[in-house]
Order: sequence, then structure tokens, then C-alpha cells
Amino acid sequence: MRKNENCIAIYSRKSKFTGKGESISNQVEFCREYAHSHFENIPLDQIFVYEDEGFSGGNLHRPDFQKMMEAARKRKFKAIIVYRLDRISRNVSDFSGLIEELSHLDIAFISIKEQFDTSTPMGRAMMYIASVFSQLERETIAERIRDNMHELAKTGRWLGGITPTGYGSEAVKSVSIDGKMKKSCMLKLIPEEAEIVKTIFDLYVETDSQTITEAELMKRGIKTKNNNYFSRFAIKGILQNPVYMIADREAYDYFVKMDADLFSDRKEFDGIHGMMAYNRTSQEKGKVTEYLPPSKWIVSVGRHNGIIPGKVWVKVQESLIRNQTKSYRKPRSNEALLTGCLYCDCGSRMYPKLSQRRLGNGKRVYDYVCKMKERSQGTLCHGKNVNGNRLDLVVMEQIKKLNGNRKTFLNQLGKNPGFYTEKSVDCADHLTALRRNKTETEKKMEGLVDLFIDLEDGALKNHVAKRIELLNQSMMDMELQIGELEGLPSQYVLSGAEFEAMCRFLTVFQDSIDEMTLEQKRGVIRSLVSKVIWDGIDVHIILFGASEE
Repeated sequence: MRKNENCIAIYSRKSKFTGKGESISNQVEFCREYAHSHFENIPLDQIFVYEDEGFSGGNLHRPDFQKMMEAARKRKFKAIIVYRLDRISRNVSDFSGLIEELSHLDIAFISIKEQFDTSTPMGRAMMYIASVFSQLERETIAERIRDNMHELAKTGRWLGGITPTGYGSEAVKSVSIDGKMKKSCMLKLIPEEAEIVKTIFDLYVETDSQTITEAELMKRGIKTKNNNYFSRFAIKGILQNPVYMIADREAYDYFVKMDADLFSDRKEFDGIHGMMAYNRTSQEKGKVTEYLPPSKWIVSVGRHNGIIPGKVWVKVQESLIRNQTKSYRKPRSNEALLTGCLYCDCGSRMYPKLSQRRLGNGKRVYDYVCKMKERSQGTLCHGKNVNGNRLDLVVMEQIKKLNGNRKTFLNQLGKNPGFYTEKSVDCADHLTALRRNKTETEKKMEGLVDLFIDLEDGALKNHVAKRIELLNQSMMDMELQIGELEGLPSQYVLSGAEFEAMCRFLTVFQDSIDEMTLEQKRGVIRSLVSKVIWDGIDVHIILFGASEE
């Protein structure tokens, strides 16, 4: 493909929460001025700007950078301009690969600050040298962060943020060598929550199963701080957290055996205090959080009281590792049509559970099972399972009986035209805004956590920790609102225009529904059906716009 000689790309990046460096807008403005003075024949509308804010320079996994490279591979640019070299990457391997790729594409790379231009041999050589120093800077920063964690480990302090079940966070003051007052956080035991943690460990040790532990907690009515039932994910998080581990002889032996970076002497393992472990996860923009092995942890005896004896905690870790290979893997695909819209009359969703049996046509046999029944092992719901193959056929037959006649359809819904209001528009807009705000809040929390690790000032760290807690509370509030909006009565789902479109849709699909693919049939159901409810005997199909009463 021939290169477009009249297009320039400008790329800018900034780690949003560092508070350092040039802003995105300033970077772009500097690059525009350079383009105007050095590429006079390039019109303004042929200068394309790509911006990534809130991403580090540790790798190239950034949305706008990837978009720019997709365009570059189609040879749409004659040059890519950045304000400074490290706006692209601080990794030598990534950077050298990028320069080689751009050279192969015959696209010049220009860095204004360092005055590098890969269109010349000297420019390419100098850029490689500069990239080496950029990586050195990055590795130095990483080393400083680890040194910071070492200092924290010496004190056994709580970093702040969301406190684990069983503890609250309280501020403590101390006087430093230079006479300045410093604030830090420490965990304070909450007896009633500590009993819940003990119960979770006791149940798991007794049953050797997260599933049974979850069911027993539900049976006993034991809930989280937010008044929700403990999920298996939450249970595992508690079982794996070393903060509950009492600093005793078994704890010391375990961390020595695991080759952890231990910052407490043997005599500090007093059988009273708990453990603090830093550097348990690796969090990198664009990647899933990676949980590091104990050999990577920085460990010390904390200032809080422990809850679980070291011997018990170690035994649980061994069990979790052993059971990991036996865990159930739900099939990635199935032939169930009602997944996502089928509910038990207890209010919980029902999901398909495949068996090894097959029908005469080769299709797998499956039942729909209540999630609450499964989680509580029949304690909180006694609803019967239902044959999924048969139920799907029944629902499709009922849908085929609908027709595109507006009057008939209204009678089937049992409503009149005045029932359909435009409230659905406001509801949908509000729901979209909430989801967007929730995503932005999650990004802010991730950025603040990254910043928190790198901060040295105690007062500022305390401020950031409080900000993280406030954002977390805000996110939980938004999740609650989203759940309420998603569960609004179905009369707020269908507008008048949507109803008319549904009537027209009914006239065209009936004759061809049997020839539709599985995904097309699912699309039909999701277009017409708000909810399907199974009460153990009968199935109730709730169309969009109809009342559930």
C-alpha cells in the first residue's frame, strides 16, 4: 500500500495521577507547532492526534497507541511526532522494536525534546542511546518503590484503603527522628467480624470445599459488611490473605520455606500479632492483576492482632493449591436459549447445567438450575430443576404464536397504548451514565493505588488512602443504583417506538424461526422476552411491556 505523504500523526501520553510532567494538551500543542514549521505542506486537517491519559510508559498496551499503529501499518502517515521520547515507552525492547517497524514502513519518528529524527542515521543511533537511559530511569523508579515497601515492612503498618473483613483502620501518630509528627494507619480488630473470619476458616478446614463453605454461610445467614452473601471469590480472598495469620513459629517457618523477603526477626513472631505482606500483586495498565507467589512478597509482623494460627493458615493454603486443579470448569458454550433471562420464582437467575447424555439428534441434555439453590445447597431455595431442552422448545412455540397484528399483540400484553411511556429513555440514559461513571471511578482507584505505592510523604499517603475509601464507597453506591435500575418494572423498558418496531418484527420472523441459527434464536428471545420465570410447575413468559403480576 502506498504511503500517504500528506498525513502526520501526533502521539501524547501522560500518567494521569502523577501530577508531574507536561499535560496532554501542552504536548499536542508543541507537536503541532513543530509540524507546522517543518512540514509546511501538511494541511491542518491531515494532522491526526492520538492521546492516552492515565497509562504508564511501561509497555505499549494503550488504546490510542494501538489505534495509531494500526493506521501506521496501513502506511497512512509519513511521520509520527512525540513531545518527548518516554511518551512512547521506557522499555528498550519495546522501543527498539517500534523503531525497526516504523523504519520498515518508511515512517519517520520525531522526538521534539531530544531533537531526534529517525529519517537520519545519526538520529536513529542517538534515539537508541536515549531509550536505554529511559529504561534505566524506569528500573530505578521500580527499585525505589520496592525500597519504599521495605521501609513500610519495617514498621508493619497498614497501607490504608479498603480494610479486610475482621478489621477497621485507625490513624496513629508518631514522632520521627527530625521531630516531625507523622501519621500512619494500623488495623484494629473488630470482634464480631473476626468471628466471621474464624467461621470461614473453620468451615473450610472441615469441608475442604469453598462451595460447601459458601452454602453453610448462607444457611447460617452470615453476610458481608455490605449485607451481601459471601461469594466463593470473597471467601477465597479471605482464606488467602496473610493479614489474618498469627505471627507464630509455624508462620515464621512458612515464610522462610517460601523464600519470602522477611523483615522481622524470629523473636518478633510472638504468637499474638498478625502478618503484613506487601507486593502481593502486580498491577499493570491494560493487564489483568497478577497475584505473585510468596517468594515475591515483602513480609513483616504487623502491629495488629492476628486471628488464625499459622498452622491452620498454612494448611488452608496447601488445600487451596491442591483443589485448584480439581475445580469445576463451566463449559464455554452450550445450546441453552434462555441463559440470562430465566429466573427461579425465588428471584435468583437459573443457568444451564450440561450433562453427559445426548438426545437422538446429538444435542447435549441440560437442566436449568437455580443459582441460589446451588450456592446454598438447597437451604435458601428448594425449587425444582427444569429440563432445559424441553423448556426452550416450549418458549419458542409460545413466541411463534405471537403475530404482528398490533391489536392482538396488545391484548396478549393485557395493556393499552398509554401504557408505553418515554420514561424508558430517561431510565436508559441514567443507567448508561451510571455505568460510565462506575468505569471512570474504577480507573481513578487503580491510578490512586499506583500513586499510593510511590508516595513517601506520610500525610499525603493518608489523604490518598481516604480518597481511595471514598471512591470505593461511591462505586458501591453506583453498583446499588445500577442494580435497582436494571430491576425496574418492565413497563419502563419499552417505549412506544420500540413497541411499534416489535410489532413489525413479529411479522417477518415467524416463518423463518425454525431455520434460524442458535444465536439468531437467542436474539429473537432477547428482543421480545423481558423475563421467563419457573415456579417449579409452570413457566411464565413476561414479554417486554407486560406486568409480572
